[in-house]
Amino acid sequence: MQQNGNGARRGGARAMTPIVTSSEMRRAEAAAMESGRVTGARLMEAAGRATCAAILDHWPDLARAPARVAILAGPGNNGGDGFVIARLLRARGWDVSIRTINDRGAWSGDAHAMRARAGGDLPLNPGQIADLAPDLVVDALFGTGLTRPVELPLTQADLAAIKAARRVAVDGPSGLCLDSGRGIGQVLAADLTVSFGWAKRGHYLADGPKYCGQLVLAPIGLRPGDLCAEASLDTGPVQLITPRREAARDFFLKNGAGRGPGGHKFSFGHAVCFAGGVGRGGAGRLAARAALRIGAGLTTVFCPPAALQENAARLDAVMLRPVTDAAEIAVALEDRRITGICIGPGHGGGARTREAVAAVLAAGLAAERGAVLDADALTAFAEAPDSLWQATHSKTLLTPHDGEFARLFPDLADRLSQRPEKGPAFSRIDAARAAAARAGCCVLLKGPDTVIAAPDGAVFLHAAAYDRAAPELATAGSGDVLAGFATGLLARGHGPVEAACWAAWIHTECARAFGPGLIAEDIPEMVPSVLRALRDAGKETGY
Repeated sequence: MQQNGNGARRGGARAMTPIVTSSEMRRAEAAAMESGRVTGARLMEAAGRATCAAILDHWPDLARAPARVAILAGPGNNGGDGFVIARLLRARGWDVSIRTINDRGAWSGDAHAMRARAGGDLPLNPGQIADLAPDLVVDALFGTGLTRPVELPLTQADLAAIKAARRVAVDGPSGLCLDSGRGIGQVLAADLTVSFGWAKRGHYLADGPKYCGQLVLAPIGLRPGDLCAEASLDTGPVQLITPRREAARDFFLKNGAGRGPGGHKFSFGHAVCFAGGVGRGGAGRLAARAALRIGAGLTTVFCPPAALQENAARLDAVMLRPVTDAAEIAVALEDRRITGICIGPGHGGGARTREAVAAVLAAGLAAERGAVLDADALTAFAEAPDSLWQATHSKTLLTPHDGEFARLFPDLADRLSQRPEKGPAFSRIDAARAAAARAGCCVLLKGPDTVIAAPDGAVFLHAAAYDRAAPELATAGSGDVLAGFATGLLARGHGPVEAACWAAWIHTECARAFGPGLIAEDIPEMVPSVLRALRDAGKETGY
């Protein structure tokens, strides 16, 4: 990935893939059809065939014992996909029953044609699914573009029968807003979701992974050029952080955390991490260790004089410097060799922290030095966040979890907490983008669906979901390590957005490499093995 002036990337196709809204997907399909390369019927046929292939790949035992299948078909193109699936499974000799919901009158165009070829259907009425006792339920009711609550004519017995069956959703589970990952009314959870072209934001945001089960993305004839720039005018493009191994090797081993010949420690940046007072230094030490492991040439912990002995007993490679107040911080930060700063973890709240943050940001602005504000550095401004926005600058990175985000941006957090009544629902992407614009700096909103937003509107999503799930990161101190990783990358000269994206990626990689039993102290210590694996994979492929 390359960096432009505001820290966003260009030319990063190897490390990023588009993740789209429902409206962007509709526009891309329309662009493909207008080009004459595909037709709506061909797209529908391809989607149905891809879903059948995914079903057989996911549950190969069904191929050996023809299944009883209930196809739930809705009124739009999603229902048309369902009719294709029904026809193909019937051709395999499976016992297929189609139950339809069509509250808009007759099907139109391609969906009507696919219905005619499917071989007969009945309206969905209460109790029918329970009577069918299907082995497999195909949810082709409401895919993308859900705008109203889903209320299905299903009894408790029907729901139990669906839950007992294997469940596949076409594009997305009905009731899930594929722009936000939030449920609108009743949601039919799936074991397998098959989507087409590009992932939708709701597949990865909020409750999306929980409702989707496993996600398969299938090509159906669309091309990158179909997703034109105009398709993103409504909300702005979002990129999913999905780097190939060679992109990760290129970043971490060549310029992110690697060492070139002829350098010395200051060539690779000097990171400073603030720690709290006596008995409160653990979070700062975690951040400092992470900054050092990710590639900073040297790291120093700034702490109150009374905490020097405690920190000295726990640190060796990390240096120490006592600071008592904002004036001493300002003097210490006059050292232009300091290239990245982290403040907040374990620092405590109140005026002392606000003054320290102000000194850090002022020094960063003067020296064009990156700074990560985490934990207490954010909470300290809960009563007057505008005073923080007056001090932040383009090199600042905020790394709040949901609670800290709510203290700084209560209006945005309130919108996220309200139960959505229509779609597209307000999403974490919307919230982070609005927060970055308000704060005038990069915001990393932590979670399994980590959203990284730049003040210019660029947004990146890192999802620890599906085959990259890392539930072990739900442990005390893991956020401090993430802040330290970002600080170390800032110290190496990377912009806030790039540092945030790669910090989130390697944070998850370290957790996945360690596995169950992970605690925060383990995360930085996994960096060498993750980087060695990247190096060794490069040797095998000749990269």
